[in-house]
Amino acid sequence: MSTTTGGGEFGNPLRKFKLVFLGEQSVGKTSLITRFMYDSFDNTYQATIGIDFLSKTMYLEDRTIRLQLWDTAGQERFRSLIPSYIRDSAAAVVVYDIASR
Repeated sequence: MSTTTGGGEFGNPLRKFKLVFLGEQSVGKTSLITRFMYDSFDNTYQATIGIDFLSKTMYLEDRTIRLQLWDTAGQERFRSLIPSYIRDSAAAVVVYDIASR
């Protein structure tokens, strides 16, 4: 599996998949996305305001796909926006803190 920022190489149509990351504030949604996108981890915390969007093109066997990663804010004041974020998504990734009760 390789990654790049281009798209549609090898003569294959580019398939897009929207993945929405959901969860409470400070559970690690942004950290998971950062690790996947850049293979790094940032120890500093900065809350996502509203939504953040990243895209990654990947080659899987004979297919080219583009993952659209939607990083949602965990604050309660943004919860009313969640239905509009998950619309047309291929998957929702629910992130939670197992130590939080």
